[in-house]
Amino acid sequence: MIYTMETLDNKLLSVVIPAHNEESGIAHALSVIKDVLTTCGMDWEIIVVDDGSSDKTFDRLRELATQEARIRGLRFSRNFGKEAALLAGLNIAKGDAVVTIDADLQHPPRLIPEMIEAWKHGAKVVDGVKRSRATDGAFTRLRASIFNATLSRLGGINMENSSDFKLLDRIAVNAITRALPERQRFYRGLSDWVGFPHVSIPFDVEERVKGQGQWSLWGLFGLATTAIVTFTSAPLRIVTALGFITMIFGFFIAAEAFTGWLQGRAVSGFTTTIFTLLIIGSFIMVSLGIIGEYIAKIYDEIKQRPSYLIESTVGIDNTPPDS
Repeated sequence: MIYTMETLDNKLLSVVIPAHNEESGIAHALSVIKDVLTTCGMDWEIIVVDDGSSDKTFDRLRELATQEARIRGLRFSRNFGKEAALLAGLNIAKGDAVVTIDADLQHPPRLIPEMIEAWKHGAKVVDGVKRSRATDGAFTRLRASIFNATLSRLGGINMENSSDFKLLDRIAVNAITRALPERQRFYRGLSDWVGFPHVSIPFDVEERVKGQGQWSLWGLFGLATTAIVTFTSAPLRIVTALGFITMIFGFFIAAEAFTGWLQGRAVSGFTTTIFTLLIIGSFIMVSLGIIGEYIAKIYDEIKQRPSYLIESTVGIDNTPPDS
């Protein structure tokens, strides 16, 4: 459906903001986002999901919600991760369109009207694509480039300079939250996988206003593992490839040993044996590691534990169910 300005008067825009230890910057972030939303010509709500912060992020949110009724929020019982926070926000959001944006304002809120404009003209998913990462260090840019390129090639989805800064039509939100029951989630990938008309809007990553980034190298590695394992079985094919490589290598070693025996040459075999065992052992351990990652994800799925548990809410009429 293509909306006109007249029909937008009766439409609701939800903005979902995952937050973790954002006590120092949450008030400023909400103020900036609220100022932008008042210019969009739509009714709006802001949903902040406190991902088990150890500071007073939720206390600040509660204060802000008493000043603005359209600010709502919930707090997890512990830190479940950004993917769980995004899922919780999407589950609660009532909007005809939902924008997901980071609390540190590195995703520029001023682009929200442009996203709405693309949505008005029929886009069901509007992707914020990073044009420049000048605020990131060289190592951060390198690891992001490697991650996006690997997942794009192996998973068959476009992750080039992707981000969690998106606008989703209600039909896309319902597809992600209702039609996809998996618990191991990767939001960027799912929003691309569901299809629907996509539009990309480039943006330059802004400087973080307050506080420090929350992602550790280990956390990013865990996210990358989840993304690759849940979106592609290509690593399992690596196991098969390693098996063939080992077989070919073993064939040449056996041929050399047999040739030496026929020619009457003494073959000690010590160096060759050690070298062969090291290679085969390495291949076996790598293969077991890859298979183990898939088994671990399967184990997490069949336990059917909720993706998050809600401790408390503010501004939400009915306490949403844990999911």
